[in-house]
Amino acid sequence: MLGKLFSSKDKVPLPWKNLDRISELEEIENLSKERAVLLFKHSTRCSISAMALGRFERSYKEEALFEPYYLDLIAHRDISNEIASRYGVKHESPQAILIRNGKAVFNTSHMGISYEELNTMAQKE
Repeated sequence: MLGKLFSSKDKVPLPWKNLDRISELEEIENLSKERAVLLFKHSTRCSISAMALGRFERSYKEEALFEPYYLDLIAHRDISNEIASRYGVKHESPQAILIRNGKAVFNTSHMGISYEELNTMAQKE
């Protein structure tokens, strides 16, 4: 019975794009002029980060109004540092940052990361 409650057959696969080069931030800024971009910073060594990521992935819907990028903080701390510097957003982990028109327009962290809130913020001008 519990297996049906936690079944993944209704889960929509999240189309993550891996962020693994600083140069990709230029591509993200260009894309953000057409559509909001989500940067999801995840620590693969942190159970809280794993919980936040799992919660986010379970609530994701295909009609998301943002393009999702995934950053492995352990492998790419240099990119995280560049994000903090470039967008003026203090580093946290886990962290979700929305980029629109080349600027960070919203960010949240830990259990404050919510698909619904991110999707709502992605459509605001």
